[in-house]
Amino acid sequence: MTQERLIGFLMAASIGVGIAAALLLVRGLIFKALHRWAARTETHLDDLIIKVSKGPSLFWALAAGLYGTLETAPIPGNLTKLAHTLLSAVVILSVSWAVANLLAGLITYYADRVRLDVPVTGLGRTLTKVIVLLLGGFILLNNLGISITPLLTALGVGGLAVALALQDTLSNLFAGLHILIEKPVRVGDYIRLDSGQEGYVVDIGWRTTRIRMLPNNMIIVPNSKLAQAIVTNYDLPEKRMALSVPISVSYKSDPEQIERILVEEAKKAAGEVPGLRADPPPFVRFIPGFGDSSLDFTLICQVEEFVDQYLVQHELRKRIFRRFKEEGVEIPFPQRTVHLRYEERKEEETGGRSS
Repeated sequence: MTQERLIGFLMAASIGVGIAAALLLVRGLIFKALHRWAARTETHLDDLIIKVSKGPSLFWALAAGLYGTLETAPIPGNLTKLAHTLLSAVVILSVSWAVANLLAGLITYYADRVRLDVPVTGLGRTLTKVIVLLLGGFILLNNLGISITPLLTALGVGGLAVALALQDTLSNLFAGLHILIEKPVRVGDYIRLDSGQEGYVVDIGWRTTRIRMLPNNMIIVPNSKLAQAIVTNYDLPEKRMALSVPISVSYKSDPEQIERILVEEAKKAAGEVPGLRADPPPFVRFIPGFGDSSLDFTLICQVEEFVDQYLVQHELRKRIFRRFKEEGVEIPFPQRTVHLRYEERKEEETGGRSS
């Protein structure tokens, strides 16, 4: 390598480093100002833009410096063209990825603000990213001089083989789309599967649905299995639900008195126990009725949502037990009456002695 060529490379590298350093300095100042601005605003949109653009912008600054080096370095034309092509391809992919993440975040942000009927789940975000990346891929192929039409034809021919190979994955994908459109379950709903598992729907992804149980464990259900399962949705048609609390008292009790006590305690608790509704008002039914050792009543009241029933039952039972003690209402325990026939027993005892 001649001295002039070496000097040319050093100057080109210096130019590239200078461009990259200047852009990184400007980038740092811009993000510093953006962070101060975002701290003064209540919206999370600016935080999303900063998060999405922070990583790619660092690469873009370095790519600009590399581009400046390639433009000024004494490199043969064919190598320069190849380097430019590779650099452009990487830049296109990085821009596509940044735009895909930004659009997915914007869709989630605005969906939460305007409360769209169709929930934005992991499946929706994934489809958004795939569409943007496909468009970026088409732009990249066009930049590389590759015709898209033959590629689309080849994809159409090979689509059948791909569909057969990915049958399970596609089944879960379309089942997830079916769940999102028909909405038998939604993100945030409390559901119970016919297999017995229950919990809150956390996310509906492109392959699985995640359900968080009350002990804070996660159930991962394939979308195709969920679409075929018998599901009880405790949030449909509304979150409010009826709660039945069985109460048993002694046969000595007055049914009218018991009904009055239960209704009074439930109405009083409605303004004090979280989750217990005063409207519709609570009521009592003498059902199941006559038990083996007790008179059995059922107190029916309304709770805000499914999980409220546990605290409500806890508080109601304590209040009812305290009221029963105050008014002398007896709570029975199981009893059995055993009858012994004296004549048969006496004969058995006599026969035993004679033998």
